[in-house]
Amino acid sequence: QVQLVESGGGLVQAGGSLRLSCAASGSIFSINAFGWYRQAPGKQRDLVAGISSGGSTSYADSAKGRFTISRDNAKNTVSLQMNSLKPEDTAVYYCYVDVRTYTSWKNTRYWGQGTQVTVSS
Repeated sequence: QVQLVESGGGLVQAGGSLRLSCAASGSIFSINAFGWYRQAPGKQRDLVAGISSGGSTSYADSAKGRFTISRDNAKNTVSLQMNSLKPEDTAVYYCYVDVRTYTSWKNTRYWGQGTQVTVSS
């Protein structure tokens, strides 16, 4: 019903920047929230940033001041601008979208396929 396609991951040196993008498509009636999680090997998946339907944003403490989440409502796209990257940011980044579709009353979370971000020291 809903698909998320991520792009923008890669290898970058510490202190560098990357911009991740995630585009949602499918039978979307409304988007309630958009955001990003990340998961490093052997660790739990943690929330990095989120943006609500009202445009309010939230960030993990580790991301505050360095990462910025934004959305383009016309394109159903969310982006994560990551600056001053650190080796600790190395992880697979997954975008998510909380939506209501034309065929379901539920507010349902869909996930992107993940994109690898590797920050070298």
